[in-house]
Amino acid sequence: MTDEYFMKLALREGYKGLGKTSPNPPVGAILVEPQTLKVIAKGYHRGYGLAHAEVEAIEKAGERAKGTTLYVTLEPCNHYGKTPPCTKKILEAGISKVICGIRDPNPLAQGGLEFLKSRGIEVKSGVLEKEIKILTRFFLSRILRKTPWIIIKVASSLDGRISVSTGDSKWITDLKARKMVHKLRSIVDAVLVGKNTILKDDPKLTTRLVKGKNPLRIVLDTNLSLSPNFQVFNIEREIKTVLVCGDHVVSEKEKFFKEKGVEIWKLPLKEKRIDLQALIDKCYQENITSLLIEGGGEVIGSFINEELVDEIFYFIGPFIIGDRNGTPAVKGKPLHNLKEALLLQEIKVQKLDNTFMFHAYTFKGLSLLNLPL
Repeated sequence: MTDEYFMKLALREGYKGLGKTSPNPPVGAILVEPQTLKVIAKGYHRGYGLAHAEVEAIEKAGERAKGTTLYVTLEPCNHYGKTPPCTKKILEAGISKVICGIRDPNPLAQGGLEFLKSRGIEVKSGVLEKEIKILTRFFLSRILRKTPWIIIKVASSLDGRISVSTGDSKWITDLKARKMVHKLRSIVDAVLVGKNTILKDDPKLTTRLVKGKNPLRIVLDTNLSLSPNFQVFNIEREIKTVLVCGDHVVSEKEKFFKEKGVEIWKLPLKEKRIDLQALIDKCYQENITSLLIEGGGEVIGSFINEELVDEIFYFIGPFIIGDRNGTPAVKGKPLHNLKEALLLQEIKVQKLDNTFMFHAYTFKGLSLLNLPL
């Protein structure tokens, strides 16, 4: 059994915390008895402010942790934050060797391996580095780029339409595909749509089809023209909504939204629309590490045109709509040639009943995942 084998087990633990730890990263850890290669204990970071993965594994192992090898996806922290430093717990447990997937790029937390090495513990890093960067991509984007990781979700017919000319669109994709979208919502901090999506579909933008937390719901409405009676503005304890309008807006309607618990962000405009870079900067300020763009076509097209996208999930349902007045899935700016189009990379295709899901990264997203740590 190799280091890669055991790191895959730690990686599997880390995914259990995906969507639950923000703004912290999801982290997995296992303890292995080096003579027998037996896994003694497993752990993962269950939520912000809770025990880190290494600590959970060590506490499960108890006295059996002494002399073991710790496999952890991210370098153990070496500072006091919401919890004490993991390096202290590792020393106290008598662990002999620490192997991590990637170094921690956070200046506040890094230096754990050097500290442990100076105390006589054998250390190693860089095991399954790419896979673990994917697990922690939201966190890496926040720390290294000071911007949320941006995902686009599109669902269309084979001929690129999201509805017929009357607006009917239910359902282009299968239930299994829709559950996948709800799963995506459960792992991100926020989901974003434009005004037209609210007018056409009156969506809830929740995770009701799967188990998992509901994301913050963000609605773009430049001139604050929507009614507060749509479903997305119904606020519950665990379901919050932000309405984004231009900084020029002065409207009596603001108080009706605020009375319902809707938060309003007023941001500058760019070419008579919400300045998307200002929006992303605001999301970063609000500790939003990941943003799922669900539509509509103009919103998706704007994010693509401004080269803000890191990752794409494109669902294609088993229909050819053939309606010349049907709504296109993406409405972008005119291009001069194909070189200006968004090129998707590392594409994976999955069949979900009769729907096909294309999952890919953009050059922008891969640039982050390929940074040395």
